Amino acid sequence: MSAEWQYQLRIYLPDDLVEVARANPDGSALAPLGDVLAKHRASLKCQFDAFADYVAEAERHGVTGFPLYAWTKATIEDPIKRAKHLKAFALRVNGEEIYGKAEADALEADLQPLIGAGVIERMSKHDTNPANNPQPPEQYRQRPAP
Repeated sequence: MSAEWQYQLRIYLPDDLVEVARANPDGSALAPLGDVLAKHRASLKCQFDAFADYVAEAERHGVTGFPLYAWTKATIEDPIKRAKHLKAFALRVNGEEIYGKAEADALEADLQPLIGAGVIERMSKHDTNPANNPQPPEQYRQRPAP
């Protein structure tokens, strides 16, 4: 079976830009990044904020329909994981969380010069291949109903 994987880029910001990016991603402190994102119709979403939004939505609508609720809640409540995910920002293209390889590659290429230049510390590319993605630890896996 041949599958077309989708992709997501994540950037990791220096500590002094994290809160700036969360509060005002279009601000002048992030202008070089903003220029690249605008060119690719992309936007930032802090991974911690995305996780917190998921937990809040699950709690509003009932956690039963949210299979990653317990794992995600435990993640945002862990101080070490919180610090890690506050620095990580997923890049959305045209409002989509995942996108084609061509879009990911072009965006990645244009972001490369910003790595180590005081704007981006590092960047990672993730795909939708389940073999490349972490699975919930055993204690957070939902059991099928008998």
